Amino acid sequence: MDHKKAKKITAALLKIGETKVYISPSEGQRIKEAMTKEDVRVLIKDGVIKKRKDDLQSKSRARVLKEKKKKGRKKGHGKRTGKKTARSNKKEKWIKNVRAQRRVLKEMKESNAKLKKPARQIYLMIKGGYFKGKKYVQSMVEEAKK
Repeated sequence: MDHKKAKKITAALLKIGETKVYISPSEGQRIKEAMTKEDVRVLIKDGVIKKRKDDLQSKSRARVLKEKKKKGRKKGHGKRTGKKTARSNKKEKWIKNVRAQRRVLKEMKESNAKLKKPARQIYLMIKGGYFKGKKYVQSMVEEAKK
């Protein structure tokens, strides 16, 4: 059978377009000898006839864009979508807040401020997320002074 017919049968068997079928040029004689669909299946199995890979999207532009972002470009207001809070890491925000509160507690302990509760308990309250920010931790001292 001729190459065109072999391509057509292969395309039907593999459920692909005829342009995606690759026939090895060195095995022309075996293709001419093939007469039935079963013969074509054998040729596919032997690797004489293959399916070409799909054309993938070029990564060239993506690489250029990635390089620019690495340099710090493409991050202006026009490129940002979503809220500021959506772009910020919640865990990092939490860590920053907790560290600030612990710093305040440490300063209060060092200045021998009279605390409403033991420092250890306040520390654990900070860990548990009881206080919104530094001012709330400081209010534990001021309330105790009154």
